[in-house]
Amino acid sequence: MKTFLLGAAVGYVLGARAGRARYEQIVRTYRAVADHPAVQGAAGVVRAKVGEKVGDKLPFARSHSGPNGHRAREPKAAQA
Repeated sequence: MKTFLLGAAVGYVLGARAGRARYEQIVRTYRAVADHPAVQGAAGVVRAKVGEKVGDKLPFARSHSGPNGHRAREPKAAQA
């Protein structure tokens, strides 16, 4: 019984470490793809076409104006 519990504990620790490494790899790959200029351009085209078709029909669509009708400020980009 002790051998089984020791094996389970070692397997859990090794699996958790491999799982975190794999997760980090997936996140890096996703960010590289999402930040690619071609993907950004395609996403802009899709947003524009969906905006033309849907317009203001969605209640959860983003608004460019604040609650008092004034245009909201865009957040400043972080300096890297």
